Amino acid sequence: MSSLSIGLVGLGKIARDQHLPAIRAQPNLQLLAAADPVAGLDGLTHYASLEAMLEAEPGLDAVAICTPTRLRYAQARRALEAGKHVLLEKPPGATLSEVEALVELAERSPGTLFAAWHSQQAGGVAAAREWLAAREIRGVEIEWKEDVHVWHPGQDWLWEPGGMGVFDPGINAFSVATRVLPRPFFLRQATLEVPADCQTPIAARLAFMDADETPIAADFDFRQTGEVTWEMRIESDAGRLRLTHGGNRLLIDDEVVVDAPTGDGDDEPSRLAAMVGQEYAGLYARFAELVAAGRSEVDIAPLRQVADAFLYGRRESVEPFEG
Repeated sequence: MSSLSIGLVGLGKIARDQHLPAIRAQPNLQLLAAADPVAGLDGLTHYASLEAMLEAEPGLDAVAICTPTRLRYAQARRALEAGKHVLLEKPPGATLSEVEALVELAERSPGTLFAAWHSQQAGGVAAAREWLAAREIRGVEIEWKEDVHVWHPGQDWLWEPGGMGVFDPGINAFSVATRVLPRPFFLRQATLEVPADCQTPIAARLAFMDADETPIAADFDFRQTGEVTWEMRIESDAGRLRLTHGGNRLLIDDEVVVDAPTGDGDDEPSRLAAMVGQEYAGLYARFAELVAAGRSEVDIAPLRQVADAFLYGRRESVEPFEG
């Protein structure tokens, strides 16, 4: 495969922590430039906007868009119209309508469009999907809890419309669940706990059913202290499947089947960040495959579950958020 030159749009925390090392780790990707109205990076050509980068770098093949969700539709549209391949950080847009419009545009454009759900690249996800395909599922419990002060310090945008609050990590759980479960599932009840000074929830409890009335429960919370809980428990006619560590450890009846490494850091955030880094490496490898094949891949299902929760959920006001 020939080298693919790529520009990074947005140099915030996720771009620096995950996208930069993932791009640099791929031998067939060349990081050519970055576009950000404020931030730059030593040793990397910098532009104040995507438009400036596209104009100055006609040989650019692709862009990875890591800006706030409210900006992504216009930026992805501009890049696709310029004939570039586009990778979208999750979620792929602020609304379903925007993402669906980008899918239609990509079908008429020469470029690839890829919605990058990093948790789908977790080490145990593919094996879990294969194992569950042949089983009768009897119940699902999803538990995604973490300390917002540790994992999202100073990220005030989380609490504004479009920021999604606890669904920012919760959508990772949905990306795994919609990937591994063999049938679609539908929201039946939800309670969203919204701090009095915020627009988005700090916690959510959700109940779903699939077409066979299999119960699926999800519990998301930004207020957990100590170790994170990124776990899914699935009861079936052939035993109990557990996905832990965001999908990187797979157990069947408590026997470890897949145990992806979680890094060698001194603390849990460092170890788990290294684990997520492996997922981003998988994303960029997949992006290169799609570009080579001339295909797009845009999974809307996780974003649809979040949209349904905001549409159908009952809101409860809780104490103000102490940022």
